[in-house]
Amino acid sequence: MRVEDSATTPSAIAVPAGRPRRGASARTGLLLAAAGVTAFSLTFPATTWALEGLGPWSVTTVRMVLAGLLASGCLAALRVPVPARRLWPGLAVVAAGTVIGFPLLTTLALQTSSTAHAAVVVGLLPLTTAAYSALRTGHRPSGTFWAAAATGAVVVLAFAVHESGGAPTTGDLYLGAALLVCAAGYAEGGRLARELPGWQVIGWALAGCLPLAALGAVVAVQAEPVRLTATALGGVVWLAAGSQFLGLLVWYRGMGLTGVARASQLQLAQPLLTLVWSVLLLGERLTPAAPAAAVAVLVCIAVTQRARA
Repeated sequence: MRVEDSATTPSAIAVPAGRPRRGASARTGLLLAAAGVTAFSLTFPATTWALEGLGPWSVTTVRMVLAGLLASGCLAALRVPVPARRLWPGLAVVAAGTVIGFPLLTTLALQTSSTAHAAVVVGLLPLTTAAYSALRTGHRPSGTFWAAAATGAVVVLAFAVHESGGAPTTGDLYLGAALLVCAAGYAEGGRLARELPGWQVIGWALAGCLPLAALGAVVAVQAEPVRLTATALGGVVWLAAGSQFLGLLVWYRGMGLTGVARASQLQLAQPLLTLVWSVLLLGERLTPAAPAAAVAVLVCIAVTQRARA
């Protein structure tokens, strides 16, 4: 079956965009979304590594080029037809939010912000993603769902702000903008994953950005200092293959199976995972507040998964 016809399958008709599926498919979706969150939790440490050898614009464009080549190769090898034109606007939102906007803005923020402070943005992503999805699809989760999601977001925000000392940083504007564009990209990608396989959603978004990314990489590498080390190369490779390709692949597939709102709440655990990686990989110290915040976040996730969405 061609991709353009996939929206007419019985499963696509039976499950409107933005609404969660039931049973085994929903559980599989949660597992896939959790795998995506785990991959994303390594993004900030990997970005810190990459910034040791490249400038922020170089890191962003080089990772886009590498991920775009991976995606284009997969699409070409499997002879996947170009999506129907009615899907192009949604793919453009995915590209603008998750391929370009979020990586660039968070990389710029990490020049002046610690990984703990940057974790604020991923702590708020579940709530903003669910809100964008509700506005976009007309689906309205229950009051219990929203209360648990808001509580979890507040817990994560308070924890991250406490860890950073509570003082605003110059990266805050970048983080705020990244939050908005990424929420739109996640929610739109989850909606498209009901009509295209999840890997094709991010695959076409990455492939479409490849010409722009290649041009940007040439300019950025010439304009910014380059000092390649094993650590910097490892960070760039993970950002491209792990965070921007494989991570988004399973994430969009998971949202397509279990629903954008429910899957997005798993990201409440992402800031705490990022803090754990920052200790193990970057040598940062983890304060005693982390276990308490982790328990509170897990409770909120449990409530959102049980709430009728």
